Amino acid sequence: MRIARFSIDGNVAFGAVEGEGTVESGGLVLDIIKGIPYTDFELSGTKVPLSKVRLLPPVLPNKIVAIGRNYAEHAGELGNEVPEVPVAFFKPTTSVIGPGDAIEYPSFSSELHHEAELAVVIGRMCREVPRERVKDVIFGYTCANDVTARDVQKREAQWARAKGFDTSCPLGPWVETDLDPSDLTIQATVNGEQRQLGRTSDMIRSIEDLVVHITEAMTLLPGDVILTGTPAGVGPLTVGDEVAVTIEGIGTLTNRVIKRG
Repeated sequence: MRIARFSIDGNVAFGAVEGEGTVESGGLVLDIIKGIPYTDFELSGTKVPLSKVRLLPPVLPNKIVAIGRNYAEHAGELGNEVPEVPVAFFKPTTSVIGPGDAIEYPSFSSELHHEAELAVVIGRMCREVPRERVKDVIFGYTCANDVTARDVQKREAQWARAKGFDTSCPLGPWVETDLDPSDLTIQATVNGEQRQLGRTSDMIRSIEDLVVHITEAMTLLPGDVILTGTPAGVGPLTVGDEVAVTIEGIGTLTNRVIKRG
């Protein structure tokens, strides 16, 4: 099931996406969900065309835990070694935007990069999750773009500013709850030109590895997001660019870059 979060007439709700096609092509409708989707829920039967609503970030996470250098070719293209343990960092909730929202080019950077990633959405509160229970705590998967001020990342030991600035975490267009994430195509295009193309099977550490590793240290809450790393091909974004992240079985997340302020 595809679960979207949206606004219509000033109201915010979740809905199940039904039909075939894309956000742009039409033919999709939302069956409004009663309540929130992390627990047992019912579909209301009230349906609205997707074209009549504004899609929002599909979740409002309490925290976003991101993993760096989880694809060997990406680590190599930036001159980095594959880390012995997962490199984890946080992106703040204020970095989250949804499909169609603008990425604001930060004033303190001159080298902004796209990073297409599979995002894991947590479905229940969990801590110290054993490997065999990882699937039980996952709500679903969505597309993410770990937008990075690469020049800032290179000169600052901590990545908080380089990867945590406002609008640096596009998520969407919805959460797919019925998906095997082990071997999916993941790609990024800029103005229609392919930049990144990889497969989730190329991850150095699997989703199970990452959930176990992260929950050894902290409690994850429903709606929290794990970014699982990016394949090779990251590259520059400029003001006016349209960047799209497409993941097999999920869909496409599109955002445009604008000048901040």
